[in-house]
Amino acid sequence: MTDDDPSQTSRWRHGARLAACIVFLLTLFYLVAVARVIDINSVRDMVEATGPAAPLVYVIVSALLGAILVPGPILAAGSGLLFGPLLGTFVTLGATVGTATISSYLGRRAGRESARALLGPTRANHLDTRLDRHGLWAVVAQRFIPGAPDALSSYAFGALGIPLWQMATGAFIGSTPRAFVYTALGASIGDLSAPLAYTAITVWCITAILGALAAHRTLRTWRRRNEEAEPTAKS
Repeated sequence: MTDDDPSQTSRWRHGARLAACIVFLLTLFYLVAVARVIDINSVRDMVEATGPAAPLVYVIVSALLGAILVPGPILAAGSGLLFGPLLGTFVTLGATVGTATISSYLGRRAGRESARALLGPTRANHLDTRLDRHGLWAVVAQRFIPGAPDALSSYAFGALGIPLWQMATGAFIGSTPRAFVYTALGASIGDLSAPLAYTAITVWCITAILGALAAHRTLRTWRRRNEEAEPTAKS
């Protein structure tokens, strides 16, 4: 293989494209999550000023902010502070599904072609088959893993080719416990010793344990299936 091999040049091009996407997302994450260039309090005040339309407005604004990597717990806490634990949980869920759909779509548009090119046809087709069957539950499991960034994961899922309906459904199912937790904590911000706050913390602990177990089992299952598929692919 020479240095001018078109296939090698194509792989370098796709690799550079994915690297550029990753650098862009990490820079965005630093700006909004670390440097805090967006004032969430000002956003919350703006939404509150819309009156009866505030829940719907917050869903839309929060979904967009989540897609540019504003941390979900902060947005959920704002929802709880504005709308209380009950309505706030539904607002948070709507925003979470919106963020997952937007991020996955952008990830697919920006990185799907390059991801397939780097994986190669055989591995890409094998991964597509796995994701068609189990993509929904992969999204659910990711949402249960403590500390896993939802928006960044959604971008990655989109690049890997998980269908949008699986992203939206998986985000709704998997995010329900955490949506309640962070929204309830936001609603209890003035009294973290209230029963609602203790309930939220208990739900978070249970979710974290289940998420860790699910992630371990999913990883072990995927590894076993990949090992079983390798001899078939080589033959």
